[in-house]
Amino acid sequence: MDFSAVQALRNTHPAWRLLAAGNAPLIASFFHRTFIVPNVRTLPRSELASRLDDFLYELRQQVGADEFPRSASEYLDLWAHDEHGWLRKYYQQDSDEPCFDLTPASEKALDFVSSLSAPKLISTESRLLTVFELLRQLTEGTSADGDARIADLERRRAVIDADIARLRAGHVDLMDAAQIKDRFQQMATTARALLSDFRALDQSFRDLDRTVRERIATWEGGKGALLQDVFGQRDQISDSDQGRSFRAFWDFLMSPSRQEELTARLEKVLALDPVKELLPERRLLRIHYDWLEAGEVAQRTVARLSQQLRRYLDDRVVLENRRIMEIVRSVEQHALLLRDQPPAGTFIEIDDLAPEISLPLQRPLFSPAAKAQITAQALCVGESNADTGALYAQVYVDRAALHAHIRRALQTRNQISLADLIAVHPLELGLAELVAYLAIASEDDDAQIDDARKQKLYWADENGVTREATLPLVVFTRRGTEGVAP
Repeated sequence: MDFSAVQALRNTHPAWRLLAAGNAPLIASFFHRTFIVPNVRTLPRSELASRLDDFLYELRQQVGADEFPRSASEYLDLWAHDEHGWLRKYYQQDSDEPCFDLTPASEKALDFVSSLSAPKLISTESRLLTVFELLRQLTEGTSADGDARIADLERRRAVIDADIARLRAGHVDLMDAAQIKDRFQQMATTARALLSDFRALDQSFRDLDRTVRERIATWEGGKGALLQDVFGQRDQISDSDQGRSFRAFWDFLMSPSRQEELTARLEKVLALDPVKELLPERRLLRIHYDWLEAGEVAQRTVARLSQQLRRYLDDRVVLENRRIMEIVRSVEQHALLLRDQPPAGTFIEIDDLAPEISLPLQRPLFSPAAKAQITAQALCVGESNADTGALYAQVYVDRAALHAHIRRALQTRNQISLADLIAVHPLELGLAELVAYLAIASEDDDAQIDDARKQKLYWADENGVTREATLPLVVFTRRGTEGVAP
């Protein structure tokens, strides 16, 4: 925090430049309303420009028509320019419309502005308990003294036994309203901060992807040196404290039981009266799904890095094969020129057509033959109490019958969607039969699967409970027809 470092941050860091900008209230309020409140990561240019137009119209009604003279598109391009770096402008795959997302620097600036407002409740007790819990985990996790750790566990067991005894005696200690609000606010703040961490990690992988593209465009050395350099940088990110923490978090979150437990606890907490007084955001109910979506964005960034390396290797193989063919053609042309006047004597010798390699470690060691031991024992009839009902509870899906349903439906029409087909022939075996339909569609050249469009299917299980599935649009078409009806 010396003078030169702070001055460099003031001149170069996008978050500082955003706070010092003349239109900082406009930028911060629009970003907060559009990206932070609904927790939206990516918006296409047309939708974002429309929202900014509406926002500018509201502001001009309040502060005057002469304020903010530029158009919404001009503001978006200005904020996404490298000179500012407040928005990330990029193109998604199979799309020619640019998309925008907040940069980690902008999110830091918004967090700082939000922290300036006094919170409704200062989370003192919950943060103190968090400090004590983290200190306990550190001291236990770094102690090699087994006796000390056993003694600590015994003390904790004694406290748990005392709590159980009080509960059995009818003494139930409940949190008061202040404690509930304190802990809920601490939980909500931490949950939202995790999304910012995902953006920062995604930015690290995007920076690496951009660096790799620049290195590939100017690389003149061998493939091995470039790959070693790239994988070294990728391992440096993955093996960093941030990368290891992300992997541990991702493995924990991918557990279905953890997701179900988190959903149940969120619903129970948000139903508490003291929590309702805080008017919490309803998106907290699905915050773990927002975490999953943000983590998938980071995973896709790593996948793009792998695709870039694969493309580089393919291009280098083509160039090397072309160079080899040029050398072979040059040798053939010189041989044709010397065909009528061959050199006298032996001018080239080859010891063998292929090298013989014999490594000492490739020679097998002596292994004595195993002698089979046969024990002559009389066979006895055994008894088993295992439940054999599972052998008869298998589900078999008759794919021939499903093919027949499709053929009969296409006798009177050119095409039919999977939802319409199931409406005519309801699912009898539930999800197994639905998966069989999808397998048939993937193997049928006349069937079409549109990932851009979704359809919902309903069926009743063996208990009479209605189930729902959302999947891409699947259309079965008669042979010879093309296209899918809109």
